[in-house]
Amino acid sequence: MIRTNQVMKITEDVILGVDKPVLFSGPCAVESFDICMEIGTKVKEWAELYGFSYVFKASFDKANRTSSGSFRSIGMDKSLEVLQRVGKALNVPLVTDIHESYQAAEVAEVVDVLQIPAFLCRQTDLLLAAGNTGKAVKIKRGQFMAPEDMQYAVTKVRSTGNDNVCLTERGFSLGYHNLVVDMRGLPIMRQFAPVVFDITHSVQQPGGQGGTSGGQREFAPILARAAAATGIDGFFIETHPEPAKALSDGPNLIPLHRMGDFLEMLHEAWKLGRKYQDFQVL
Repeated sequence: MIRTNQVMKITEDVILGVDKPVLFSGPCAVESFDICMEIGTKVKEWAELYGFSYVFKASFDKANRTSSGSFRSIGMDKSLEVLQRVGKALNVPLVTDIHESYQAAEVAEVVDVLQIPAFLCRQTDLLLAAGNTGKAVKIKRGQFMAPEDMQYAVTKVRSTGNDNVCLTERGFSLGYHNLVVDMRGLPIMRQFAPVVFDITHSVQQPGGQGGTSGGQREFAPILARAAAATGIDGFFIETHPEPAKALSDGPNLIPLHRMGDFLEMLHEAWKLGRKYQDFQVL
């Protein structure tokens, strides 16, 4: 398979698709400035130590929760203010999700990367709105989408004249409450755009706890190493100081105190994958 030469430029210093992996990491949702700063400060330190470019991640709104009674947001304006403060304090780029076309322009004033949730990856108006901001666009592959069909989502964004786009793998639905990662999908999608592996949501069990989602974080290191060995460009990891108390996706979050060791392991696997990324048997 021929890997595209296209890269996704996030800032002058952070580029996805070159010889340094990009880490998108933070809490699942913006809970407070203090928690975001605690997480971002430590993850940035480890990212620099172990050879990753770092982009801070947190969602300003969890619009796709299983139950209407679950935590969604501390409010769009307050969340974006927190993100902006964290970005300036840590001097790092930011990524967050958008769910509606009207959100794109306002959110793009604060963050560097607009993330398209997996369930919305076919929404043409949302993709075009994100592309039209001129910011980098990170599209998650839908749990129902064939990897080769994600080229059309990329094309929609690039039709706006914005070439800064990447794809993200997060598993496909196999039965109820279960996701499976087909590692073949990573090199397939890498033909169209740089690729990120979402470690956190690949071990999620959607709706698996009767009104909330479960997770199997014990499999996160295994899937992470396997994905890294394919020679992809970056990784998405959500973390929290106390996953059991996190307001969203606690069962599949990596405990913050384990992130340093996790990133050390991940970078070693990534280096091996990059070394042999062009090896063919045809």
